Amino acid sequence: ITQLYETMLVRHGVMVVGLTLTGKTTCQNALANALSQLRRDGEESPDFEVTRQHTLNPKAITMGELYGEVNPITQEWTDGLVPTLVRLAVNDDSDNFHWITFDGPVDALWIENMNTVLDAN
Repeated sequence: ITQLYETMLVRHGVMVVGLTLTGKTTCQNALANALSQLRRDGEESPDFEVTRQHTLNPKAITMGELYGEVNPITQEWTDGLVPTLVRLAVNDDSDNFHWITFDGPVDALWIENMNTVLDAN
């Protein structure tokens, strides 16, 4: 938990990788709960904020549903879950942390697209 916390202090994108049922989600949930509780208990550090988690399984949806896509007929753009969740986080006027978690098997295609997003921003 400490290693995840310290990594998140210096990175805006973190990947926790490991075998199934090894505690990755439990570690993340424990850290989110601790950060939230510290803020609720009156800790003033900007490193401690109420933490909102947005979890999705990227393998359960298409790439277009995940990142967005252009309709081939109308040529209109439709946002996917990721830009929708990012917009929700950015438009939150509170100091809350928002963690968007891809909880599922790592796939070369979606992870490469996510690396591009994290590198560009």
